Amino acid sequence: MRRRWPLLLGFLVPFLILVGVLAWSMGKSGGLPANVAVRTVLGEVAIRPRPAPDFTLTTFDGRRVRLGGLRGKVVLVDFWASWCAPCRAEAPALAQAYRDLRAQGLPVEFVGVNVWDKEQDARAFIERFQVSYPNGPDPKGRIALDYGVTGIPEKFIVDRQGILVKKFVGPMRVEDILNALRPFLQTP
Repeated sequence: MRRRWPLLLGFLVPFLILVGVLAWSMGKSGGLPANVAVRTVLGEVAIRPRPAPDFTLTTFDGRRVRLGGLRGKVVLVDFWASWCAPCRAEAPALAQAYRDLRAQGLPVEFVGVNVWDKEQDARAFIERFQVSYPNGPDPKGRIALDYGVTGIPEKFIVDRQGILVKKFVGPMRVEDILNALRPFLQTP
């Protein structure tokens, strides 16, 4: 029995130290592990205007959409997933804003980039929310990586010259979407 105590203490002491360090670090981070980022910024995020990374997206209905081919139009690029609650909350607003702008004949296009999702779930999402703008998967995450997406939903506005001019994090309302696009839709 006496021989077991040193062995038991040799394992127990480091274990208790580890538990203490973890408890201390989680207490300092609000109960989350240190490497989990908590998004506290919602709305517009400042970015440096730059040429938008070009991409070609094969939509869920088999069409191909190339961002560079939309030059001359203002483009809203939306990164989303069907399992994302804020994306579900925002979907009706995006669909309505798109319909409103297109009905006015304005030079605008929305492109939905589905990330980290299952195709059947994404298709059901598009049908449920009556999304009529082009949407397709980014199965390897290359488009999201090129745009620096850190979470969803995130939206980017590309002006008529193909310059990435705005970034928005989190869900937006119809009026927010229209107000964000309006300055870029004015006649040059």
